[in-house]
Amino acid sequence: MTKIKLATSFILLVHFTFLTDSIHAQSRITRQQYIDTYKDWAMSSMKETGIPASITLAQGILESASGNSTLAKRDNNHFGIKCHSDWTGKRVYHHDDARNECFRKYNSPYESFKDHAEFLTTRARYASLFELATTDYKGWAHGLRKAGYATNPQYAQLLIKIIEEEELYQYDQDISERARRSNRDIERRKSSGELVINPYETRPVKYNNGVKYVELQEGDTFENLARMFNLKAWELPHYNDLPSNARLDKYRLLYIESKRRNAHPDHQRHTVKNNESMHEISQQYGIRLKRLYYLNRMDEGTEPENGDRLNLRKRVKY
Repeated sequence: MTKIKLATSFILLVHFTFLTDSIHAQSRITRQQYIDTYKDWAMSSMKETGIPASITLAQGILESASGNSTLAKRDNNHFGIKCHSDWTGKRVYHHDDARNECFRKYNSPYESFKDHAEFLTTRARYASLFELATTDYKGWAHGLRKAGYATNPQYAQLLIKIIEEEELYQYDQDISERARRSNRDIERRKSSGELVINPYETRPVKYNNGVKYVELQEGDTFENLARMFNLKAWELPHYNDLPSNARLDKYRLLYIESKRRNAHPDHQRHTVKNNESMHEISQQYGIRLKRLYYLNRMDEGTEPENGDRLNLRKRVKY
């Protein structure tokens, strides 16, 4: 699993927004227009999260009637995601399985796609999906239905039908095939002696709370890790709530994308022990340090005492 690095380039976002605005100005959107508008975002998101682009597009098409539903056009909700107890954003009410059900309202379709990725990567019931290949769209479709994403018993079949009718699987296979070609080329060059592998190029990326991280090794610095993952100099310290001159030999792991606002649903609270710091706890659960202070109504810079119970998902009540 992975949490999303949710806008990989300014150019992509501008392109996405421009196409969205121009198409939504029309009276009705065709399936092909919908695909053309959102395929780049779906493919970019797949690289970051492991959610197949075909699944993202098919769900958007099905849930929003290719962007033509009232919920999509008026409220920018393309995936039919309801409010749920942890939603703190804007709300809107529509009839669905019951009357006047609460749905999430977004400022733009982009926010809806972003939240859809976060919704799938942070809920325990979808965790098993991320063990599937990004090319296994049928497995993902059946897995979403089994996990309860929708109540329609034919939900998986409907997604698969859209994917196959529109050949959306091509957006999964293209990326996978490029990766296979790249790996074959690396192996060929290694065997011929043309290429000596830099250990940083093969550093495994792991996930905690849907957030990508690497385990630190001797000699690691912000600079070499930023080069390894094509990040800007400021990003790694920012993602890890650390000063730019921090010594990394004091730490076990380093996140290579922004941590979450809340911990995984399986972790509602944490009991402090062994004089743990707020920073250690924020790293342990992949939650932003400032957010951890906010949830527990603590002044930034203060530390908890052993035995304190910290909230990881909901704000402490007075």
